[in-house]
Amino acid sequence: MVNGVKVRQPVFVVAAPHSGADLLGRALKRSPGFHMTIGRAPVARVVYAFARRPSIARRDGAPTVIRDVLAEAWHVVPGACSECTAICREAGRVTGGGPCVSAADLIRFGDASPDLLFSSPVLLQAFPDARIIQIVRDGRDVVADMLGDPASLAWFKPHMLTEDSEFPNPFLGVRSAEHRDKWTAMPPAGKGALRWRSAVRLSAALRQELPGEQLLTLRYEDLLDSPGSVSKAVAEFLETKVSTIGMYGASATKPGRWRKALAAADAELVEKVCREELTRLGYL
Repeated sequence: MVNGVKVRQPVFVVAAPHSGADLLGRALKRSPGFHMTIGRAPVARVVYAFARRPSIARRDGAPTVIRDVLAEAWHVVPGACSECTAICREAGRVTGGGPCVSAADLIRFGDASPDLLFSSPVLLQAFPDARIIQIVRDGRDVVADMLGDPASLAWFKPHMLTEDSEFPNPFLGVRSAEHRDKWTAMPPAGKGALRWRSAVRLSAALRQELPGEQLLTLRYEDLLDSPGSVSKAVAEFLETKVSTIGMYGASATKPGRWRKALAAADAELVEKVCREELTRLGYL
């Protein structure tokens, strides 16, 4: 129970970094009856703890932990929005100190925090009736955006893969400890490619495991090119109204940016690392 409302079929938007989870989260946040959170600090701490150490997410208490931290994020109280990220505040059109939603109007909850994809298994344990919307994007464009994002580049520093790191490490895309030195020596474009490849493989696993009524897969490119059609598909999937207006006007990188943003050597490296996935998804 959150704000006196039973949480049913919460909606989680998952994707590789820079693949549009925040764009769809923005639209859902502006839809009637929805309370979507995007990147609340307590949620982020749990998500990254699970992502970097998968063994923690496999513990018996993990579903309770993520259920409780999300319930706290969804709780509507005065001043709660002051703890939100700038993206979440903008999506909720918060201008003052009040909450972005009215507790009396809420019927649906969800989250579109960055890297939530890596917590998908424990999310589904915590909320067995959850609805997952996953977004895929051309890995070359993803890497191009990563290289321009200090927050993404911070994950590529050598100390992020320490001697006590767990393997396989889906979050960084490294399969075994034997590959640690190779990862450390890779240029940032290669590390970004590994992260995208790992995220896409997790998305493919979800596609295999979940029934169609519980999982919807979208393309980032369609979010930008056909927002009305995407909004309709999401509304049908969730069986609720979705803000079409929220799909328009968002600041987003246009498809194909990688052609100018990536050096030739970086583009070649990304295609080498991700060739199988880029081909399977129709980007090559």
